[in-house]
Amino acid sequence: MLKREKLAHFSHFSHSNLANFASLNLSMFNLILFGPPGSGKGTQSEKLILAYGLKHLSTGDLLRSEIAQQTPLGIEARSFMDKGELVPDEVVIGMISSAIDNNSQTKGFLFDGFPRTPAQAEALDKLLEFKGAPIAAMLSLEVGEEELIKRLVKRGETSGRSDDTNEEIIRARLAEYHKKTTAVADHYKVFGKVVNIKGEGQIDEIFKSLCAEIDARM
Repeated sequence: MLKREKLAHFSHFSHSNLANFASLNLSMFNLILFGPPGSGKGTQSEKLILAYGLKHLSTGDLLRSEIAQQTPLGIEARSFMDKGELVPDEVVIGMISSAIDNNSQTKGFLFDGFPRTPAQAEALDKLLEFKGAPIAAMLSLEVGEEELIKRLVKRGETSGRSDDTNEEIIRARLAEYHKKTTAVADHYKVFGKVVNIKGEGQIDEIFKSLCAEIDARM
């Protein structure tokens, strides 16, 4: 039986029990999946979530959910968004904390699109360490720029996204991605948690490579 089938569940903890929660040796397995636009991150995320019983955690989804439910964090986030301002990191971290507390039975989380800056990475690390479930690895899908452009242009033919049909815009997006994420990768390299995975080739072969790295860390 593969290790991904052996992750244990653990009991639910309320907000009032967070002090005890932090001191436990929990089996929650948390991952960050990184990859530029067109790297296949979405496809691989879906496969990993199914294979390992992980919960997908997208900060964009969290923001929309908290705002729709009009939670205190959602109301606070909306106040910044209505002014055209970025939602502060502490508000986003608060939403992530709530999501973890509300899904304490899950086997782990797959973080998508977060953290985007070293400051966010440090804040996330502190939160997860407090909860006794640190990031196990950052898996980074590596795909050459020309291949990424080819994929995105092809995607644009069916997605209707105008930013996927203009090569100049695509190159600018990729440059911005690398500019922002290099520092985040450097943060996790210090702890030996960054694993580069070749993102070109057959989908199933890429998936096997991801699984091998995950299994080695469980």
